[in-house]
Amino acid sequence: MKKIITILFIATAIGCRAQTALPLIKIAAGKRFFQTSDGKPFFWLGDTGWLLFTKCNKDEVMHYLDTRRQQGFNVVQVMVLHSLAAVNVYGDSALQNKNIATPDTANNPEHNYWKNIDFVIEEAGKRGIYIGLVPLWGSNIKDGKIAAAQAAVYAKFLAQRYSRYNNIIWINGGDIKGGDAPEVWNTIGSTIKKYDTAHLVTFHPRGRNSSAEWFHQAPWLDFNMFQSGHKDYAQDTSSNEQNHFGEDNWKFVQADYKRLPAKPTMDGEPSYENIPHGLHDSMQSRWAAADVRRYAYWSVFAGGAGFTYGENAVMQFHTMGKKGGSFGVNNNWKKTINAPGAGQMIFLKQLMLSVPYFDRQPAQQIIADNTKGKYNYVLATAGNHYAMAYTYTGRNFSIDISKLHFRATKAGWFNPRNGSFTAINGFTKTGFAQFDPPGEPGNGNDWVLLLQ
Repeated sequence: MKKIITILFIATAIGCRAQTALPLIKIAAGKRFFQTSDGKPFFWLGDTGWLLFTKCNKDEVMHYLDTRRQQGFNVVQVMVLHSLAAVNVYGDSALQNKNIATPDTANNPEHNYWKNIDFVIEEAGKRGIYIGLVPLWGSNIKDGKIAAAQAAVYAKFLAQRYSRYNNIIWINGGDIKGGDAPEVWNTIGSTIKKYDTAHLVTFHPRGRNSSAEWFHQAPWLDFNMFQSGHKDYAQDTSSNEQNHFGEDNWKFVQADYKRLPAKPTMDGEPSYENIPHGLHDSMQSRWAAADVRRYAYWSVFAGGAGFTYGENAVMQFHTMGKKGGSFGVNNNWKKTINAPGAGQMIFLKQLMLSVPYFDRQPAQQIIADNTKGKYNYVLATAGNHYAMAYTYTGRNFSIDISKLHFRATKAGWFNPRNGSFTAINGFTKTGFAQFDPPGEPGNGNDWVLLLQ
């Protein structure tokens, strides 16, 4: 296993070197995962770089992309327009008169807003990174100042300008419920699909929601994205919300798996590393690397097609001493770009790509003792010749060997903190097999059991 992961790491590094055209991302035949247009598995390991187009100069863009490439990320989610008054770091406006129907493509030839986006997409492609383009953040729509007709003109402009790049994915919406101005979101989605049939389209919803709740049947929606959000179990009490899953982001995956037709789904915004619980009270505890790992493994093992990480300072490219910081940010992005959780995400991608990819399915039936709930819940996934089970607390748990689709002869512990693998010498190969993870039980003593 260790040798496989090492080989994959080298292959990933080689594949991320400068290249002129990355393969398009497609939906795999089973309708649950992504693949490249040449048939290779694509595990979405995303980062939220929401303000990359407006807050970073070209040197900073390349520093950010270089770092995320080294850390194994292959998707960056970015807002094209955070607001109608969007201006990039060089002072160039995106729009004429704050009207999305009139993008300003002529002003400031050297640092034009749209040419700067071209630059970022091209530099990302050289590093093996796809850009998830969010046309317009949801807060701009909710106040009712943008009509569907304007949105159609703007979406056509975007599709015609950026469809030439292989390394883009369209992310409609932007932290908003699809029920807020659905005519606008349907117009943006359908217009992009009309003028760009090659690239995938999804929808980024408000926290505690999935795109599937409004648009699963929409012809323009290729895969679902949910935002499990930033609240902890105790904070998830809003009477205005339909889903009260607490921190159990795996429940969104299970809900989306029941919908027809089958479509991939994934957590596009879990709790960010270093952000306060619930976002708005800086005195609250902050989410740490262990929490990020839990969200990642829980959602992927439940059947997710990938996972998007986020870090508080990085997602807003904040520099201490400058105005505009949000959500209690207390550090510089150039430091926290190397936060522990960011460096640990690559091990999940390597693990998932180290086994046969497309036959993987959720496998909760193999866990024999999952009554404890919350942090003690164990998530399992399995293919035709392997099974994995993730425990966040490192508690003892049992596997029903009879429910595996293969004869288990090997077992071991994969460490999500460093990617190491330790073989288990001897285990019960029939009936109910109990496994005792290394170390003492406790939050953050997380392990993956691998059976082969």
